[in-house]
Amino acid sequence: MARINSNIPSLIAQSKLARTQQDLQVRLERLSTGLRINRGSDDPAGVIISERIRADLKGVSQGIENGDRASSVISTTEAALSEVADLLNSIRSLLVESANTGANSKAERDANQLQIDSAIDSITRISNTASFGGLKLLNGGQDYQLSGVRTSAVAQVKVTNASFINNSSLQVDVDVVASAQTGALYYRSDLTTPTGYTASATTLEITGPNGVQVITIPSGQSISQVVNAVNRLTSLTGVEASLVNGDVNSGMVFSSETYGSSAFVSVKRLGGPSDPNNDYFQTFKVANGLPVPSGTPFPWAALITAGTLTNAKRDDGQDVQALVNGNLATGDGIKLKVNSSALGMDLLLTEDFATDPTLTTSSFYITGGGALFQLGQDVSALQQANIGIQSIAASNVGGTMINDTLYFLSSLKSGQTFGVANSVTNGDFSQANNILTTAIDEVAVLRGRLGAFERNVLQTNTRSLQSAFENLSSSVSVIRDADFAAETSELTRAQILASSGTSVLQLANQQSQQVLQLLG
Repeated sequence: MARINSNIPSLIAQSKLARTQQDLQVRLERLSTGLRINRGSDDPAGVIISERIRADLKGVSQGIENGDRASSVISTTEAALSEVADLLNSIRSLLVESANTGANSKAERDANQLQIDSAIDSITRISNTASFGGLKLLNGGQDYQLSGVRTSAVAQVKVTNASFINNSSLQVDVDVVASAQTGALYYRSDLTTPTGYTASATTLEITGPNGVQVITIPSGQSISQVVNAVNRLTSLTGVEASLVNGDVNSGMVFSSETYGSSAFVSVKRLGGPSDPNNDYFQTFKVANGLPVPSGTPFPWAALITAGTLTNAKRDDGQDVQALVNGNLATGDGIKLKVNSSALGMDLLLTEDFATDPTLTTSSFYITGGGALFQLGQDVSALQQANIGIQSIAASNVGGTMINDTLYFLSSLKSGQTFGVANSVTNGDFSQANNILTTAIDEVAVLRGRLGAFERNVLQTNTRSLQSAFENLSSSVSVIRDADFAAETSELTRAQILASSGTSVLQLANQQSQQVLQLLG
């Protein structure tokens, strides 16, 4: 039958040709842009996943840039610390030279003191001026801020890292569970007549962390004179002596100057009887860290019977043991070290707090501060690194506890009302040496910590992000980029179909015109 109102073959040809032309347009668009996905309709699921990967790519790329910038900050900081280390070493040289008083005049020591003063001022100047892009590095601006530190319990706090997860501040609780102890030996004074005096000439070998010395005490001397003889050699042995309860009748105690497992005291009587039980000069140590009750006279018999005191010639000290936020910290004498991803710090406890576990927990707060580095593509605590960079001003480094007073490097300067004893013009260089040694160690540790952070955190993180960037880029390419081989093949197919479709449409339109032949 021949109908002209509806040309069905033509309609079919038009529909197919429209689809072919649409496909041809897609192929041309992909080949011109190089992308398989140019709009959401091209691949809805592919758009979703590729956009997420592209967001990760931007974050990873910025993370790499952040790491490079952080490395620049660390390198600048380390360069300044290197200069400070050189200045501290020059001070050490001047201090050692000044200690040679037998070959140096007072004028030479005064000249050395001027150089020391200048070097200390330079250290503080470097602390105040070291910066990166306007960011102060060593003046304490990158240190953590503390609040509520009870100085009667915690003498010094140095926070190395702290993570504030969903908190504006971090509470730190310090609870001493086992006391710090010196090495200590108790001497019985009740085995002689009269009590508290030497029964015969006595030669003692006193050994401590600093060295060994021998003293000889004549017969009939009060043990208070033994105390004086031991204390005159404390700087050589590291051992000091004192009367128990301040009474010669109660005996005396030999103890190390410092606390901790590295401290010890050894007292031996040379030339005494082979059986120590027959010796009038007997020393005892505390068993298992038990407390020693006081009493005048000292209750020797009761303590020995109870097993509190046992016969010994040597005793070692004990490191403090404490819980910091419920975790057992590492003790070193009266110092504590905490090292975790959430909190890292060094604490210097006071002697009273470190030696008395019955005292209440000491708490303080870290209220902010520190240097925060964003190292990953997501802003989260897991992809951030925190590090505290303390001030290296002379008034903040070298903190050393001397006679319950905390001294710093600035006390080595002349004219300091609280630190005159630590200047080289005073003549006693041991305290100055201890403070300077601590300052050198602190700067060296800070340099090492920053170096470890750069090497083990920043550099490894950058390499990891670069690898992630390569893999993510490859993944996006697979999803979004056009395959030119396939697209050119499809373009050729579409071109052929478009050409044949046009010819078919022409034939379909011509078929309707054949109806005119029926009209004659």
